[in-house]
Amino acid sequence: MQRRSWSRRYQFLVAFLVLLAVPALAGGRKPLRFPDIPGYETLVCDFHLHTVFSDGTVWPTVRVEEAWREGLDAIALTEHLEARHHRAEVTGTSNTSFEKAMARAQELGLILIRGGEITRSMPPGHFNAIFLSDAEPLAVDDWRRAIKAAIDQGAFIFWNHPGWRQPGTIPVWYDEHTELLQKGWLHGIELVNSHEYYPDAQTWCTEKNLTLLGNSDAHDPVALEYDLAAGEHRPLTLVFARQRSVEAIKEALHARRTVVYCGNLLLGEDKFLQALFEQGVSVVNQGLEVVAGRSAELQVHNSLPVALELAAEGEGDYLAPPDKVNLPAERISLVRLRAAQSARKGSGRALLHFRVENMRVAPGQGLRVSIPVKITMREPGQR
Repeated sequence: MQRRSWSRRYQFLVAFLVLLAVPALAGGRKPLRFPDIPGYETLVCDFHLHTVFSDGTVWPTVRVEEAWREGLDAIALTEHLEARHHRAEVTGTSNTSFEKAMARAQELGLILIRGGEITRSMPPGHFNAIFLSDAEPLAVDDWRRAIKAAIDQGAFIFWNHPGWRQPGTIPVWYDEHTELLQKGWLHGIELVNSHEYYPDAQTWCTEKNLTLLGNSDAHDPVALEYDLAAGEHRPLTLVFARQRSVEAIKEALHARRTVVYCGNLLLGEDKFLQALFEQGVSVVNQGLEVVAGRSAELQVHNSLPVALELAAEGEGDYLAPPDKVNLPAERISLVRLRAAQSARKGSGRALLHFRVENMRVAPGQGLRVSIPVKITMREPGQR
């Protein structure tokens, strides 16, 4: 009788939390449009999520519907294999949340990936195994056996929130992580988890050829953890896949074709950030007429869903841009340029050199870019 009473209270709590999330998510799907890059589709993913089948507070189908409304392409349900906080009220196996969510994911066209979280004290910490065929064999006491069971299924393994329970939340690389790396059992690191960014993890990924990931690790409804109505978003992993499928996402993760999107930051390798910038930023009024020694306005379209913060690097060829340029997301902005007095008349191509401060190829290091501008230079008084 006592258990039934608690079960009803628990169901009410879950329903109440979900209802709280609905107003912020109502109104259908809001596309989150990042451009494709040459040779690849850009897929928006969250590979770390929990439901009532471990220590989360929502039903698996809620995770699917949240992701669909927020414009995501793929998610992974990664229940703690050792932590079933609601076991008395919610029965099932380590695979049940995936099974409960799959039909809804197929209805909405969302890619759903089977995963599990191997939860251990530090070291070695917590690891997500995704692209599993069966999560149950991972629920064993020895963490090495658990990871080996995932590897035997062809899983992709990444280290979750590496600053967890470390002094100052600063990640520490232990011998256990070296062991996993040398065995080929560690494929990536979560350099952003929820509201935490671990710069050291970004450096390690570069040095050790590991994949960069950013995920929400959501336990409550996403709308309770992020103010979606105000434009906040969960951290996400952009995956550059050959096509829109589970298999293509897996191949891309192993090939390290990712960029992390958190807050107003994009974190990743130079080549992928460059590709996103080149596909997302363009000059509208190419062939701009410029008078030597005077100013002209360049129209720059930023189609990315991220406002870009540019700092000028040098004066460029014949044209001097402002020291700072802000390009709001999905807008065309006016950028005032000044032509050099010594510039000669005629048509040509100028390069404007910038550092994009919120597209970071390394901690604190912005992406260097050049914007080509076709110009026609006139001397004062010339028509």
